[in-house]
Amino acid sequence: MMRKHGGRRSQTQTDRKRGRYVQSRPANGKADDLAFDATLRAAAPFQKARQKMREERDVAFAVRREDYQRKVRVRRSANLILFLVDASWSMAVAERMSATKGAILSLLTDAYQRRDRVGLIVFQKDRATLVLPPTNSVLLAQRALADIPVGGKTPLSAGLNMAYQVLKREKTLHPDVAPLLITLTDGAGNVSMEGKPPHVESNFIAQQIASEGIRSVVINMEHEAFDQGLAQALADHLEAPCYTLRDLRSETLYRTVQNEIYLGTVKGSANKQKPEGD
Repeated sequence: MMRKHGGRRSQTQTDRKRGRYVQSRPANGKADDLAFDATLRAAAPFQKARQKMREERDVAFAVRREDYQRKVRVRRSANLILFLVDASWSMAVAERMSATKGAILSLLTDAYQRRDRVGLIVFQKDRATLVLPPTNSVLLAQRALADIPVGGKTPLSAGLNMAYQVLKREKTLHPDVAPLLITLTDGAGNVSMEGKPPHVESNFIAQQIASEGIRSVVINMEHEAFDQGLAQALADHLEAPCYTLRDLRSETLYRTVQNEIYLGTVKGSANKQKPEGD
């Protein structure tokens, strides 16, 4: 997948004639944005066989369309980190909120320069709330994070659904954005949106998120002694790694997010460099 806009943190391939030239690939006869060095190397072994062609055209070096090599360029892409946080009483909510707020503010300290944005959704009682729409403004984040309501049941599927809608909208409005969903929960949803079993509904939405190619991370906030594997099951449906942080601090969460951004960049670049047809 080629992205059409640039950011400043993660590298991504671009089909525009901008960006750093890193390698070449067959152009399939197209003559735009040619990699001249690679084209010459592709044609060089055939010069003896093309001697008659060179004489007829009175050229020292003969190039055919099948020799054309196109430049592969990379640019920087922006990141969108969306936190989805369980604000019910099912877990140690005070520690979880403190770590999440600290991580968001830490990420925003360099977001303005890097064009990254951060958002926050919390879910509790019977609904999910977009507390912080995607932004790179530290001031807006501080205001939004000042007072977040907590308590009540756990509408996990409502939170996932809102995250899904926000990320889809952001990908439409900002095609350059590389989204990352960070979900902090124990996975024990007990409120559904449409009357289905809560875990069935939340797993279905998680699969939709994964099908959109949205990278996710699940942070299991259940105490190890009471863990029933629900957060891991959610991570499996999201096709995401699941972390267990016994001592959750904002610095730990910040480093985890930064590491996932880096891993996503490396994996994405590796996949894009595979030859076509593989």
